[in-house]
Amino acid sequence: MIDFKVQGMTCGGCARGVTSALQRVDAKAVVNVDLASKTVSVSSTADVQQLKRAIEKAGFAVTQ
Repeated sequence: MIDFKVQGMTCGGCARGVTSALQRVDAKAVVNVDLASKTVSVSSTADVQQLKRAIEKAGFAVTQ
């Protein structure tokens, strides 16, 4: 499981956008978004940097 702290997520639409971006990198990724803590947990075989870039391309800042 890979955990990211994601800034700028404020609603369900944001959560869906992040989830979609990550699943474009790895269609089998299991993504859990917690809006309250602004964290995203991902179970994926993809490279961590690829996942991080996908979140950033979706318009969000990532800290880890």
